[in-house]
Amino acid sequence: MKKVFRILLNKYLLTAIAFIAWVGYFDQNDWITQQRKKSELQELKQNVVYLKAETAKMKAEKEAIVNDPKALEKFARERYHMKRDNEDVYIFE
Repeated sequence: MKKVFRILLNKYLLTAIAFIAWVGYFDQNDWITQQRKKSELQELKQNVVYLKAETAKMKAEKEAIVNDPKALEKFARERYHMKRDNEDVYIFE
């Protein structure tokens, strides 16, 4: 019993425990903050992948509008509600 008590009061062990507690919970960059930042980084990476896919889709749409007159007409009709002179446009929302 005396030997166990002596080991628990070892200054190096107490210093190591205090250091781990400080770094793990009391420091500015503690473990909880690191885990939160890690999850935020994962969300941002997923957002980057999504935005790159959206950018590629928009570039393809732009190329279609520039090169294909039918795609340009479809875009103008859908986005800006344009019509020909002899047509009526009904918008359902």
